[in-house]
Amino acid sequence: MSISNITVYMPSVLTLIGIPGLGSVQCWIGIPFCAIYLIAMIGNSLLLIIIKSEHSLHEPLYIFLGMLGATDIALASSIMPKMLGIFWFNVPEIYFDSCLLQMWFIHTFQGIESGILVAMALDRYVAICYPLRHANIFTHQLVIQIGTMVILRAAILVAPCLVLIKCRFQFYHTTVISHSYCKHMAIVKLAAANVQVNKIYGLFVAFTVGGFDLTFITLSYIQIFITVFRLPQKEARFKAFNTCIAHICVFLQFYLLAFFSFFTHRFGSHIPPYIHILFFSSIYLLVPPFLNPLVYGAKTTQIRIHVVKMFCS
Repeated sequence: MSISNITVYMPSVLTLIGIPGLGSVQCWIGIPFCAIYLIAMIGNSLLLIIIKSEHSLHEPLYIFLGMLGATDIALASSIMPKMLGIFWFNVPEIYFDSCLLQMWFIHTFQGIESGILVAMALDRYVAICYPLRHANIFTHQLVIQIGTMVILRAAILVAPCLVLIKCRFQFYHTTVISHSYCKHMAIVKLAAANVQVNKIYGLFVAFTVGGFDLTFITLSYIQIFITVFRLPQKEARFKAFNTCIAHICVFLQFYLLAFFSFFTHRFGSHIPPYIHILFFSSIYLLVPPFLNPLVYGAKTTQIRIHVVKMFCS
């Protein structure tokens, strides 16, 4: 598809071309993407049903896990329907305002997921380092307050990106987005204007959320490991460490994939566009919703027991 060089004033419709260079096989690429999406929906929905129905799981750790599952459902659902519409039904057009809304949803849900991982690390820190005070500190009221703060932080930090795009960019040198969804930098690159401010603010949000959250989680687990290794009994050390394994796996795959995609996007100019979009820009958003329920289902005994009970009863 050719890209027009004509400057367009505030376009009402944009075009998502999917994966550049792979247009002829996009219908086949959509099959594994759809399978990943369906497994993510089923796994996270099952997780939410179990946590809601079992009163023994109404504890801070599982409430945060339920919030993570709901966020994963929302994140995957903000991407996949339109992506499959491009791959299978050749519907690449998207309204400009809908594109901005999708961008806001994607980056907001990413920020929420990062914040929930911080809250889960804090919960494990208090549970292991101050076990006798955990119930008094992590009350249901505090859990609600933390959840509200996590949501508001992500929504407020991402919102100025929409305002900057809407107010500063009136002229666009193309209406074609070489991507399968509306990513912040993909939209900014369309503008026929100085985009430096928007790029800087995007980096500020990424490093504020990702940098702070990753640092906090790392420091929390350093203190947790110090406390665990000081426990006198081997079984106690194993039990304490085992409660953190699932969370460690989830936060490692979330941040490693995100930072790998970020640095590849910034410094991987030699990588073909279809490789970057297919593996580094799309997969990293779909893998966490797909893997999270599988990891927690396999590594959390209480959830595994209730899953077996649900399907065997």
